[in-house]
Amino acid sequence: MKRLNSALIFLIPLILIVLFYFFLPLIYMLFSSFMTNKSVSFENYMSIFTSKFLLLSFWNSIKLSFLSAIVALIAALLGVYAIYSYSETVRERILVIINLTSNFSGVPLAFAFIILLGNSGFITIIMNKMNWNFDFSIYSWSGLVLIYIYFQLPLAIMLLYPIYYGIQQNLKDAATLLKATPFVFWRKIGIPIILPSVAGTFAILFANAMGAYASAYALTGSSYNLAAIRIGNLLSGDIFANPELASAIAVVLGSIMVTSMLLSEWLTKRARKDLIRK
Repeated sequence: MKRLNSALIFLIPLILIVLFYFFLPLIYMLFSSFMTNKSVSFENYMSIFTSKFLLLSFWNSIKLSFLSAIVALIAALLGVYAIYSYSETVRERILVIINLTSNFSGVPLAFAFIILLGNSGFITIIMNKMNWNFDFSIYSWSGLVLIYIYFQLPLAIMLLYPIYYGIQQNLKDAATLLKATPFVFWRKIGIPIILPSVAGTFAILFANAMGAYASAYALTGSSYNLAAIRIGNLLSGDIFANPELASAIAVVLGSIMVTSMLLSEWLTKRARKDLIRK
């Protein structure tokens, strides 16, 4: 009992941090999303679902998040498979570098890409001096996709790195003895084993991109219509401040993220059950 009481005492700071930095802001955001001129109503949510501009911001965010998550996921699967071909020492060094790059995001990342690929960027100037036609613009949709893939890729690699441990060498040896080709092995054994982890990683990447704000804002400002940027503009009041509508947009955005996570969890459990049955 004394040990339990001591553990609870040490947990108090953590409980207070979670309470004041997570639950209270969340409760306030939910309450604020229903407020309009000091009255409670669904007007903010009606404004979202009747505004083509706001609906477009959600659609753009979903497209950007889905595309960046898919590309980063495929590249990470190939990259992790390649990492496993090296020795344990080399793997650890590669993972250290990847872990460092995973923390390089937000405004510094956008600034770095502007220095490299901006209108007066290093690579842009070199291309122009070599008379190569370089029409790529870092401030466009393609630039946003490139930056999102960049900060999604290290996270995807870190999340997917353990999955190949599930494919043990004895499984490959058994498949080889049964004269199974590599394609058959991956289709019937390898992919079903890693599929639950891949689905979970995709959901995390999608949610991570949906909530990203700093990189997109630093790169394009308010010129590109994303849900996270709309929230920032409504709070900062570029034209007029409307924190209640911003709270409603944040609730809808959070609902999309939670739905994707729950759907991924359901698909993961289903894939694992199917694998056990087989």
